[in-house]
Amino acid sequence: MFKFLKEKLKSAVSIFSRKVEEEVEEEPKAKKEKPKEAKKPEKKKEELKKEAKKEKPEVAEKIRKEKPEAKKEIKKEIKQEEKKVEEEVPEEKKGFFAKLKEKFAGPKEEAEEEEEEKEEKEEKKPEKIKEEKPKPEEKKEKPEEAEEEAEEEAEEKKGFFRKFGEVFTTKTLSESKFDEIFWELEVAMLENNVAVAVIEKIKSDMKAKLVNQKLKRSAIEETIIGALRDGIDDVLTQEKVDFFKTIKSKKPFVICFFGINGSGKTTSIAKLANAIKKKGISVVLAAADTFRAAAIDQLQKHGDNLGVKVIKSEYGSDAAAVAYDAIQYAKAKNIDVVLIDTAGRSHSNANLMDELKKIIRVSNPDMKIFVGDSLTGNDMVEQAEKYAETTGIDGIILAKADVDEKGGATISAAYVTKKPILFLGSGQGYDDIEEFDKKKIMGNLGL
Repeated sequence: MFKFLKEKLKSAVSIFSRKVEEEVEEEPKAKKEKPKEAKKPEKKKEELKKEAKKEKPEVAEKIRKEKPEAKKEIKKEIKQEEKKVEEEVPEEKKGFFAKLKEKFAGPKEEAEEEEEEKEEKEEKKPEKIKEEKPKPEEKKEKPEEAEEEAEEEAEEKKGFFRKFGEVFTTKTLSESKFDEIFWELEVAMLENNVAVAVIEKIKSDMKAKLVNQKLKRSAIEETIIGALRDGIDDVLTQEKVDFFKTIKSKKPFVICFFGINGSGKTTSIAKLANAIKKKGISVVLAAADTFRAAAIDQLQKHGDNLGVKVIKSEYGSDAAAVAYDAIQYAKAKNIDVVLIDTAGRSHSNANLMDELKKIIRVSNPDMKIFVGDSLTGNDMVEQAEKYAETTGIDGIILAKADVDEKGGATISAAYVTKKPILFLGSGQGYDDIEEFDKKKIMGNLGL
């Protein structure tokens, strides 16, 4: 049951999900480049200082060879260059270690001047060549700088990955993009006889759940299937009727059946008579299809097989009169239920529909049931809608539902007529009729 619709829906949902995922990937690609562009680290002040100081060994060699006066001038030039570097480099965010550095900046400069004086004295002794050693202050700077840089980098990295993750795990789907992507799903449903009104309802429900909502990439397909499931579930939800309890509410309880030619009315009536009898409820059949002699014989054959009384008349007699006689028989014999079979007729034939109205007027049924052929798809849905407008219906029996691989009619009939599906025909035997179960339908659709 519903094999084709199930496969089509599965395929369409897969395509729908893939397209949404492609949408999700577009935005991250643009955002992925941002960190690279934004993160252009400038050289730190201390690094530039070090670069300036790296030249000192060469300068010191020059100083040893030249006069002390020249040495002082060169050192002044170096200090000026360092000050320029400090002015050019933007002031960094001062951390705990940077503040300590500033605090001890004064003593450090004095220590450097003393070191310079010692160098001058050393140069006066040509026999000793002094090798420059790295200053202790410079060594201390390295771990301090590394720690501060590591803290800043860790904080920046954390924020980046959090934002990066959010972009890749969630995405908002726009209404225009939803309409474009939904087309695949719409075609799948149209191909399987789902009515346009039902598709619009499902689309509206899914749009409310998906558009402008944050969708997790890891659960896009699951979210879409859930929205589709909820939409179809809502379409199938109509007022529940406990048929066997209802027919006990009055005696005799009169039910009139109608539909187009070949829809399976007579067979469905026989199946239902069998189910009623098995519940311990007495029943009588009225052969009110007097337009076909074969129809009268067919119902009589079913009555004989089931051990149920059939009220009939001659071919071409008044159908309304047959229905009336059956009701009177039930009253006289204390029969619980009367099932009236009528001739198949097109909903577009005004004369035949007037004849049906007459039967209904005379019999005044407690329940009017439309019997539709599931295999006729959207035609059947249109028939049910027209019958509901012309004569009114209280429930639906869908014949041949077991061989309906598309299933669109089953989904559509109840929603279009706003009346419940009571039974589904599931085979050729008298026991092959089952009460409508929404959960079973959803299961057959893979939802």
